[in-house]
Amino acid sequence: MPKGYWVSAYRTISDPEKLAAYNKLAPQAVKAGGGRVLSRGSRVVAHDAGIAERTVLIEFDSFEQAVAAHESAAYQEALAALADGVERDFRIIEGLD
Repeated sequence: MPKGYWVSAYRTISDPEKLAAYNKLAPQAVKAGGGRVLSRGSRVVAHDAGIAERTVLIEFDSFEQAVAAHESAAYQEALAALADGVERDFRIIEGLD
């Protein structure tokens, strides 16, 4: 079964305090949803239209599990804490195998 991934590229961080609040809640929600953080950091080389900002990659055992984790009450609480503190490009994608 193909894995699922969350890919999040932060374009701007306008409120570090909101990001910090999100960072306290989101890891627990991701773990509860079966996610594993593969990369989280600001060391990025961007090409084409990319922006060299914080990028996060999280792996789930399936695409469906990734979608369900995003829709969970725990992750929605984390998103509410983040609110408008960042502008990011967030995607859920299906792996190849």
